[in-house]
Amino acid sequence: MKPNRILIFTGGSLSMKSLEMIKEDDYIIGADRGALFLIENGITPHISVGDFDSIKPEQLEVVTSMSKKIVKCDPIDKNLTDTELAFDVALDQSPTEIILLGGTGTRLDHTLANVHMLLRGVQHHVRCSMLDEHNHISLTGSICEVEDLGFTYVSLLPLTPEVTGIELEGFQYPLHNATLKLGQSLGISNRLSGSKGTVKVEGGLLLVIQSKDE
Repeated sequence: MKPNRILIFTGGSLSMKSLEMIKEDDYIIGADRGALFLIENGITPHISVGDFDSIKPEQLEVVTSMSKKIVKCDPIDKNLTDTELAFDVALDQSPTEIILLGGTGTRLDHTLANVHMLLRGVQHHVRCSMLDEHNHISLTGSICEVEDLGFTYVSLLPLTPEVTGIELEGFQYPLHNATLKLGQSLGISNRLSGSKGTVKVEGGLLLVIQSKDE
């Protein structure tokens, strides 16, 4: 039976609050240090993947013994990050939703690569998002519903050079048939006017980022 929702825990910024996202029927993937984080907090990953070069040999033994399945790769010869390996494993399961936790952190290159990875979800018609304590990030090229998840702001940033035909409903600052171009800040720091809003796009790819300062 294929899972409806997959949570990927990877090796960026993870907190105990991220564990609150787990529901009973979720399929859990741990990527490198994210697998160790899960196991140390009493969660058994369905699959742990990566080269595991960020954990000690004795910790790898724990991950290997406590995961239901493990997929290891060579740290030198691999072409993908551990997170992308986990993302590929998740897409192979054909879920309806993938949520990436620990995808942000001190490495801006990894954070941006993970944001770009949301494109894979759009291409496979799988709802994908990234989540940390201060941000919820998703990507749309058509229509998406934005629910109030406790964040202060909703910002819109183009991932393609131009995003056209933008329509916002349920926001304090609505847009009608608007265009956003790469490098513009027009879509920054909007707010929901109620419990949910709708973002529609005719052309291009638009990042929808819910965020808060604290």
